[in-house]
Amino acid sequence: MSRILEGLNEKQIEAVTHFSGPLLVVAGAGSGKTSALTNRIAYLIEERSVSPWNILAVTFTNKAAKEMKGRIMNLLSSSKDLDSFENYDIDNKVNMPTVGTFHSVCVRILRKNIHNLDFENAFAIYDTADQQIVVKQVMETLNIDPKKLNPKAVLSHISNAKNQLIGPGEYEQFANDNFTQKVADIYPRYQNILERNNALDFDDIIMKTVQLFQNFPKILDFYQEKFKFICVDEYQDTNRAQYILIKLLAEKYQNLCVIGDADQSIYSWRGATIQNILDFEKDYPEMKKVMLEQNYRSTQNILDASNMIIEKNTNRLEKKLWTDKGDGEKIKHWLADNERHEGQMISAEIAKILSDSEFPRYKDFVVLYRTNAQSRVIEEVFIGHGIPYRIIGGMK
Repeated sequence: MSRILEGLNEKQIEAVTHFSGPLLVVAGAGSGKTSALTNRIAYLIEERSVSPWNILAVTFTNKAAKEMKGRIMNLLSSSKDLDSFENYDIDNKVNMPTVGTFHSVCVRILRKNIHNLDFENAFAIYDTADQQIVVKQVMETLNIDPKKLNPKAVLSHISNAKNQLIGPGEYEQFANDNFTQKVADIYPRYQNILERNNALDFDDIIMKTVQLFQNFPKILDFYQEKFKFICVDEYQDTNRAQYILIKLLAEKYQNLCVIGDADQSIYSWRGATIQNILDFEKDYPEMKKVMLEQNYRSTQNILDASNMIIEKNTNRLEKKLWTDKGDGEKIKHWLADNERHEGQMISAEIAKILSDSEFPRYKDFVVLYRTNAQSRVIEEVFIGHGIPYRIIGGMK
């Protein structure tokens, strides 16, 4: 067995060794999807002699991209030095594949080609503060009071439009109330200022790359030839702009591997749609589907509870997580009367565990909550019971 396949389970090996054609990997939580993705890339290079120059892997965060790069490097060589990626140019042949976020990959494509869209290649990228300045400038010329129309809300609507590839000219047909009509007035003027300043905002980066590919077939053909094998991580969190971008790039060779899980979608608030992963089979009827259902993080009792909850969702790809870690402890279900009662129960449970412990240590406990506002009552209860604590990522 190839060393790249060592330690992988049967389904992971099936995903890693699939060579050509569309591949959908449905990866449940804790099922080793990153291993499947990175080992697949290493397998294509080492075992199937695919040139690293012809491989593209995209994900959503710089942290995830850096981890993927490191894992691939470790699989292909003994080097653990990531410096070779720092100034990586995707238009030069090097001995590593292109790995990055959607936006970082698109920025590099635009730096070479955006002059075709009447921008200079040395364009600026506006951050949120820059965008707000431009929107307020437009609102001032239109005599719109920023106290009555929130510039952040306007930018949010413009962002959502761009994520759906809706330009300033098209947006007006979607304006159906006073607010969206004002956005329709602001959007084209906002875009004109960006263009005069040779600037893009964050959402333009993917939108302009799609426009470039749609308007200049030769440029698209170059990148289709370059990226003959494409891997997309967290496919359930792609929005329409990202979906169209990948569809254009993969259209010629269709060696597209997407990994994701509709049950784990977290970016619907910025236009992501699980329909992209649910419709993958319609887009690519010849696709192969691999289910990663073995979980490496949790015990079976936790997985059974999770399975029973998530199976109530109707819009999903059916799967059943399992583990070889055994049943584990039974899940305790607490019903609190209110947030203060919840804090009291947490405090009592900590005291009970410590009283039964030979070496009691408060640092062995962690309390997780969804929003920072929830910490206030728990802190007050802990102070009342003399329980020392430390807040991570927030203020006392």
